[in-house]
Amino acid sequence: MAVVVEQLELGPIGTNCYLVRADRGASEAAVVDPSGDVAGIRLRLASMGARCAAVLVTHGHWDHLVGVADLAEGTGAPVWMPGGERALLEDPAPWTPAGVTVRPHTPDRLLDGGETIDVAGISFEVLAVPGHSPAHLAYHAQGALFSGDVLFAGSVGRTDLPGSDWPTLLASIRTLVERLPPETVVYPGHGPATTLAAELATNPFLAELRASRTAAAAAGDAGD
Repeated sequence: MAVVVEQLELGPIGTNCYLVRADRGASEAAVVDPSGDVAGIRLRLASMGARCAAVLVTHGHWDHLVGVADLAEGTGAPVWMPGGERALLEDPAPWTPAGVTVRPHTPDRLLDGGETIDVAGISFEVLAVPGHSPAHLAYHAQGALFSGDVLFAGSVGRTDLPGSDWPTLLASIRTLVERLPPETVVYPGHGPATTLAAELATNPFLAELRASRTAAAAAGDAGD
């Protein structure tokens, strides 16, 4: 059975925050990237009859961290995030634009990718997907992929930022496509949900990936 996902578009640049439950009657939820007003997040949780069991952070860019400290401190929920980007939460000021406040917070659990974590009755597979940021993670559970800023509907994450790299990003997306079923629903950091199949078929930024897969399939057919 698929997880139940609520999407909230929050913060100064419309970053997606996700409330994820095992089913509609579940009394706990994982909150992925609390990216804005925590009052709105907590109100939505209350309306669902669910408490925040943990905060899952995909990466350390400021727009994904705006509400982390307030939500964690207000609910007592632990924060899980990439170990390689913890400094961006513990000392966010140097990385935050003028006019935006990100309160510092010390994460409770550090992740590298390759782990399986159990939160709110859901088993999440933690995937290392660097490229947009050096230690970026994605969280996969029951056909749902919370991709952060790696893959969007019709686009991909920026690679003109410090620590970003286009070949690395493309390799991460290739890993997702090869590892997960094509019908996997992608819940990105910005914009609407999509599927891996749809992006592989039509995303203009994945033309190179499509071509290499087509060539590999042709070579395989020739060898049969």
